[in-house]
Amino acid sequence: MSDTTATETVADGRPGAGAALAQSLSEAAARRPKSRDVRNLGHLLPFVRAHWGYAAAAVFFLLFSTSATLGVTGAARLIVDKGFTSAEGLDRYFLVGAGVVSVLALATAMRFFFITILGERVVADLRKAIYRHVLSLDAAYFLKIRTGEVLSRMTTDVTIVENLVGSSASIALRNSLTMIGATSYMAFVSPRLTLFVMLLAPVVIAPMFLFGRRVRSLSTQAQDRFADAVGYAGESLDALETVQAFGREAAADRRFGEAVEIAFGISMRRIRARAGMTAVVIALVFGGVGLLLWAAAHSVLAGTMTPGALIQFVFLSVMAATSVGALGEVWGDIQKAAGAMQRISELLVARPAIAAPANPRPLPVPARGEIAFEGVTFAYPGRPDLPALQGFDLRVRPGETVALVGPSGAGKSTVLRLLLRFYDPQTGRILMDGVDLKDADPAEVRARLALVAQDASLFSGSALDNIRFGREDATLEEVKAAARAAEAEAFINALPEGFDTPVGERAKTLSGGQKQRLAIARSLVRNAPILLLDEATSALDAENERLVQKALEGAMGDRTTLVIAHRLATVLRADRIVVMDEGRVVEEGTHASLSKAGGLYAKLAKLQFGVEAA
Repeated sequence: MSDTTATETVADGRPGAGAALAQSLSEAAARRPKSRDVRNLGHLLPFVRAHWGYAAAAVFFLLFSTSATLGVTGAARLIVDKGFTSAEGLDRYFLVGAGVVSVLALATAMRFFFITILGERVVADLRKAIYRHVLSLDAAYFLKIRTGEVLSRMTTDVTIVENLVGSSASIALRNSLTMIGATSYMAFVSPRLTLFVMLLAPVVIAPMFLFGRRVRSLSTQAQDRFADAVGYAGESLDALETVQAFGREAAADRRFGEAVEIAFGISMRRIRARAGMTAVVIALVFGGVGLLLWAAAHSVLAGTMTPGALIQFVFLSVMAATSVGALGEVWGDIQKAAGAMQRISELLVARPAIAAPANPRPLPVPARGEIAFEGVTFAYPGRPDLPALQGFDLRVRPGETVALVGPSGAGKSTVLRLLLRFYDPQTGRILMDGVDLKDADPAEVRARLALVAQDASLFSGSALDNIRFGREDATLEEVKAAARAAEAEAFINALPEGFDTPVGERAKTLSGGQKQRLAIARSLVRNAPILLLDEATSALDAENERLVQKALEGAMGDRTTLVIAHRLATVLRADRIVVMDEGRVVEEGTHASLSKAGGLYAKLAKLQFGVEAA
């Protein structure tokens, strides 16, 4: 919008904005902070409970597969201790082992099946819930948070949660149960050796965690430095023509190369630390295993343990150690998911200040299109000391065309924003057909309004899709009639596939004038009684302005129309011109009467028409 008091918070439409957003999202994914408060994950419970059948099946087969995993060690013990007594015994116990493995395979497959379905279903519901809720938030909320951050929470953070629900949670539960089961089973097989393992474990595990922390820190530093390099590369490529025009290719190449070398240096430190960690871990793990086997072998020689029990104990020890290691890795994923869920929850608990009252007052039917502002004072959130409107009064009769003119910052676009109920005034009231907007349902209010803005926000899809955005149930005949009235039918029919032709992201394949006429058609198909025109022709050349102006004059018809324009030539035919300055109405009248009055409008008219005449 043209009004300087209106704070823009949505992503801009400059070339390269999409690339910059994608880059910021990828950087965010790599550097998402963790949260030690895993209670944030409790916000997922309602989504899990909605599919308790999948959750129950996943838990059942999780328990089943864990038990079968531990059962494999028992089968191995039987084969070693009793299978070698005879060929029949060997066959019988190998069959027992094969049966246990078959059960393990089936249970593991079913566990994976149900936990994956649960994860996909929960994340799908979470995505829909977030998007549905974000659409309900008011404009004031987006003054406090960047649109890119909202998109990041809807994409990056949800992906992190998806990894938790569909994978990490299952891994954590499985390894927790395996660790507990294996440790308990070890104590049953040999209490003495189990105590030996418990004393040895801290000596083996502590250095792994210390080295691991160092490696993670260096990995984060390397990611940050590489992100800096990619960020600069993205800026340079987005503005490649500018870089080439100023002959700065060598400088850009040098700066990118320096950033890459810094990242490489940090990566080398990480690689050296990782190599050292690998050597220490292998030495400690194999040393610990060697000591364990040495002690267990002496138990076998002493006759206090059978060879089968030795094999079983080693298997159980490996299972317990592997589970501990896996839990250490997955704990970082759980903390990261807790942080992601905290940010998602902040979105879900946000409540719009603009919402329908408990018992909304219905607007009268049929609609008259009457508008009234009574003593309205409004300041944008965060700028209470700079009111955009001060004691603003305006009454628009049904079917009247009223033009709002004045210098930038006068509050013109704010009038439309308040009428659309993107905000509520601090004092005063706004009436539509005699009903205070605060008492009405915002959806019902907006259904009676059709907006044509300076920068028409169109969408990917076809011309038909974009016009039907104004009213989803519009028939093809109604769409074509709206396009015809908007002077858009001719150029749409000239497209390769007519109304079904894809127009590209933000309708980039269309010219400025074509976009505006498509936006007018979208507004016309609504059949709304009130039409809002905010600088609808200011960015167009003379030929396109003539076509769009002709379409707008046809669109006004019997509708109540509010027109904002800096070019006074576009509002000469308005029934009434309202001149605004510093959030107040300072003059009203027709072009002729205001020009004779010698006030602010006369000065603006003299300036514009004088320039044009020259």
